[in-house]
Amino acid sequence: MKRVIKFHKAFLPAVIGSAILITVGLVGLLTMGLNLGVDFQAGINQSVQLAFPAADVSYDGAGSPVLSIGEDTLSVVFSGAEVESRTASWDLRTVGTVADLASAMKAEGLTMSIRDGAGLSADLLVPTYQGDYTLGKGSVLVHRGPKSDAEIYGSIESIREAVSGIGSVSVQSVGAESSMQYMIRISDDGMDKAFSEKMPALIRSALESKFGTGKVVTIKTDYVGARFSKDLSDSAWKLTLFTSLAILAYATIRFKLQYGLGAVLAILHDGLIMVGFIVWTRMEFNTTSIAAILTILGYSINDTIVIFDRIREDRKLDPGAKLSAVIDKSVTETLGRTIITTLTTMLAVFSLYIFTSGSIKDFALALLVGMVSGTYSTVFIATGFVHLWENIKNKRQPKPATGQMVAKPAH
Repeated sequence: MKRVIKFHKAFLPAVIGSAILITVGLVGLLTMGLNLGVDFQAGINQSVQLAFPAADVSYDGAGSPVLSIGEDTLSVVFSGAEVESRTASWDLRTVGTVADLASAMKAEGLTMSIRDGAGLSADLLVPTYQGDYTLGKGSVLVHRGPKSDAEIYGSIESIREAVSGIGSVSVQSVGAESSMQYMIRISDDGMDKAFSEKMPALIRSALESKFGTGKVVTIKTDYVGARFSKDLSDSAWKLTLFTSLAILAYATIRFKLQYGLGAVLAILHDGLIMVGFIVWTRMEFNTTSIAAILTILGYSINDTIVIFDRIREDRKLDPGAKLSAVIDKSVTETLGRTIITTLTTMLAVFSLYIFTSGSIKDFALALLVGMVSGTYSTVFIATGFVHLWENIKNKRQPKPATGQMVAKPAH
């Protein structure tokens, strides 16, 4: 017979440990608050890349050709009333060096004046992220990435230092270190009405003062207004509340009220543990964090339902057994499945954590913490609450009479 682990003996220590962790998290939340991302506060969200000025491209012919640089292709579309519409394109992986590309473009009437990296591969050219360039007699500056790690001159610390004087700043690295791409978030306190217009230029000026003129490429700029951030905050807590109520209704219908409350208590436990972790690690709290929390709520309730199903079946097989014995037997029977499922999922999440960066890395880390908490809460919190409810219910029931006094007949 398989050895049954006495899980019910650990219910009280588990509750005490969870209470301590949740209290520490709530204290951090009240004293330090969340490190809110720009999603939940008004501000600007600007993606930039540090790169080397590579060449100036110009055109002095008829029409207004449009230059576009993608990940692997540079193309120029010629159009206008005085020219025949056509497209010239070059594969940056096979065209050769930047000097070779300049020669090929010259044959199309385009002038590429190389500033730096003539002998480097043309596929180092940085894409035109914010739209295509219309060429004319005035030149357009194109950039290149570093040819090796030795040319990497930017870091997340140096970016923070450069923009620290602008306002309340949060900086994240995006992609590989060699790409030198960063996400800069600056909150808007509402004092400057022209904040959204001024801030992109201030960020560029601060970065160019630190790294040099022409060495900053703006990838994307987003602005979140105060009203939008408030609506997003309201939607986040409403969504979490609705999820909890839906789980309560589902578990109550499928089992009993005590099981439904146990399931909701477990997922609230997981949510508070994750919030505490996010607070104390100062991880940025944004829509990705909300996605991680809701993902863990779904993961945790799935594990809880599996164990509750087994408890229900085992109780039907042995209705006279104590609930604590049934819980121990059911959790022991499903323990192997729980461990294998959790570890298998963790392998995928570990891969995300190791091989990604930025918000995806934070998402994976939050998932890892939530998965551990979800497994723990299913075994000790959800079933512990069901056990406590049963004990309280049994104590409130009147005890059956053991016998009646028989009057002694008088002589």
